[in-house]
Amino acid sequence: MSDPTSGNVMTIRYAHTNIVSTDWKALVDFYVKTFQCKVVPPIRKQSGQWLEKGTGVPGAALEGAHLLLPGYEENGPTLEIYQYAHIDDRPSIDPNTKGFGHIAFEVDDVEDVLSRLEHNGGSSNGEVVVRQVESVGEITFVYARDPEGNLIELQSWKKNI
Repeated sequence: MSDPTSGNVMTIRYAHTNIVSTDWKALVDFYVKTFQCKVVPPIRKQSGQWLEKGTGVPGAALEGAHLLLPGYEENGPTLEIYQYAHIDDRPSIDPNTKGFGHIAFEVDDVEDVLSRLEHNGGSSNGEVVVRQVESVGEITFVYARDPEGNLIELQSWKKNI
C-alpha cells in the first residue's frame, strides 16, 4: 500500500483484538480449552507512565497474555486478554449494539464447539441456525458468550464450488 501524501510504501498488518477481563487467567484458560488457542509468551505485566500516556488511562497497570488464534502460524494475529488494576464496568452488549460486536471462529461442527463452549463456562446467546446464502453456500451458525459475556460467533460453511 502506498501513502498518497509521500509516495512511500506502507506495511499494514492486522495484529490483535483485545478483551479486557475481570479474571484474565480464567478467560485465557477458556479460550485455550474451547478454541485451542495457544499462549504466546511472555505473560505481560505492565505499568508506568509510558502505559498511562499510550492508553490515556491514569494509573494504568495491567496483566495478561496474548493467544495465538487457531489456524494461524507463529506470527499470526492474536487475541489479547488483559486485566487492568482498575476496570470500568459496561453493560452487556447485544449483537446489534453499535461498535465492536463479536469475534468469530470458523469450526467444523458448530454444535460440538457450542457444547464444548458451554462445558467450559460459556453460554449460548441464540439457537443454531442453518441457512443457504445465495451465491455463497450454506452457513451453520450461532452466537454465544464467553464466561465474561463477550459475544462469539461460531460458524461453519459449506461453500458453493
